[in-house]
Amino acid sequence: MPAVPPVQTVPAPQAVPAVETVAVVVVPPVMAFDVTIPHMVLGAAVVDGAPGYELPVCAAEPGRTLETVGGLDVVPPHGLDVLDRAGTVLVVGSGGREGTDPRTLDALRAAAEEGKRIAAICTGAFVLAEAGLLDGRRATTHWGLAADLARRFPAVDVVPDVLYVADGPVLTSAGAAAGIELCLHLVRADHGAAVAAEAARQTVAAPPRPTGQAQLVDDPLPAEPDLSLAATRAWALRRLDGPLTLADLARHARVSTRTLTRRFHAETGCSPLQWLLRQRIGRACELLETTALPMDRVAARSGLGSADSLREHMVRRVGMTPSAYRSAHARRSGSGRAGSG
Repeated sequence: MPAVPPVQTVPAPQAVPAVETVAVVVVPPVMAFDVTIPHMVLGAAVVDGAPGYELPVCAAEPGRTLETVGGLDVVPPHGLDVLDRAGTVLVVGSGGREGTDPRTLDALRAAAEEGKRIAAICTGAFVLAEAGLLDGRRATTHWGLAADLARRFPAVDVVPDVLYVADGPVLTSAGAAAGIELCLHLVRADHGAAVAAEAARQTVAAPPRPTGQAQLVDDPLPAEPDLSLAATRAWALRRLDGPLTLADLARHARVSTRTLTRRFHAETGCSPLQWLLRQRIGRACELLETTALPMDRVAARSGLGSADSLREHMVRRVGMTPSAYRSAHARRSGSGRAGSG
């Protein structure tokens, strides 16, 4: 009897991750650091081994050295035509000055009309406001310039004391470091919590925080490095799947619960238990994105207790049920899940 040839299987084609084009529009005068923020953070986003973003830097007059704050030259190599192929437009610069190049304003208006996502770091909010893209929307900028933004553009609902604001497809952030938070928010929105967390690790930044985080805190940061609660936060992150109380955190930090709460507010802008809940929700999001674990296991591993508790917290904080969040991420990534572990 002739041997039966082995059945040959053809591997299923792997989904090629879409690369989001983010056009970085530079408006002088600009801080050179602001120009580098998108490349530092979005450039660290890797999806299935490939870069998650293309980041062309452009201006109304490409190839021209722009006025900067800080002494470093910025010479955008691209013109505003790159906005045509961008899904997101990110504005940096202007220093809050009036008189933005009309070509830039027209290009931003056209991008908004086409439904593109529009964002701005720090004083870039003034450019969006000048283009009329913030009328009737909530927006923020550096706390020292918020009053000026509100005075010059009364149609804008200025929120002066938050890190960044996402009002529909238009996003604005406070000063330089808050631009990092905004970019991490974009990564999380586009590619999920796991990719955003890794981008934060690569840039040695904190994991992405939600909108509404305060720009300023009442207490100064601890004067001595060994007084920081960073070690306690790292300790807690390794134990999210178990019970953690305020007393547990205080005991690890070797301080009273009152001192712990005060220092947590100083270093994170929120209470210890608020911070802990945010980390647990973030862990749950990562598990929903990267594993096929059932909901009760996701809840247990993230320290949220039961599947019902997981659902309640996800709906309240993320705006989606766990199942809907997992399905949305699966559609976005187009790839299979990791093992259930």
